[in-house]
Amino acid sequence: MRHRTRADRDDAGTHPTHSEPVSRAADVHWAGEARGAFGYALTLFGLPLLIDTFSGQLDLWRGLLWLCIGTLLGTVLMPPRVSATTDRLVSRGLLREHSVRTDRLVSVRCLDGVARRLVLRDEFGGRVEIDPQVLTANPPLWRLVDDAARVSVEQGLLLCGETALRKLARQVDAELARTIFRVSDFT
Repeated sequence: MRHRTRADRDDAGTHPTHSEPVSRAADVHWAGEARGAFGYALTLFGLPLLIDTFSGQLDLWRGLLWLCIGTLLGTVLMPPRVSATTDRLVSRGLLREHSVRTDRLVSVRCLDGVARRLVLRDEFGGRVEIDPQVLTANPPLWRLVDDAARVSVEQGLLLCGETALRKLARQVDAELARTIFRVSDFT
């Protein structure tokens, strides 16, 4: 089995030209959020370590304790990496990956609470739970999900969730309009 090189992938059309539609998108803000999570974890490890060093209380066990606490915080704060293709939405966490066929959705629910979540389920049992803000902040990602979800609606598969998708579509459009006004200096 031959591995595809970067040139093969480029020739295969993974990079869209101006005339072809986008077939792949990812959360463009993920790297910044991951750096933030890493920074907080490093601060929670380094600051107490520094304080213990200057106070003369640092020993192996305290150092390991601060390392464990910093690592735990980094793990909790690390956002999942969300990407989509024309028919699939993927959420990759540190330990697991979840994916759902967006053209075969049967349920879309928006869970409100301390942290809003969007839960998508497909007919094959796939389930993805993401922050709706990821889709709102990334219009190309949202467009791929929305276009595929429309296929599910047209096929009569989406039994629950058309209202949640319409509400999310309005939020994406409003955020895009705010961004355009801000860039155009109309605010």
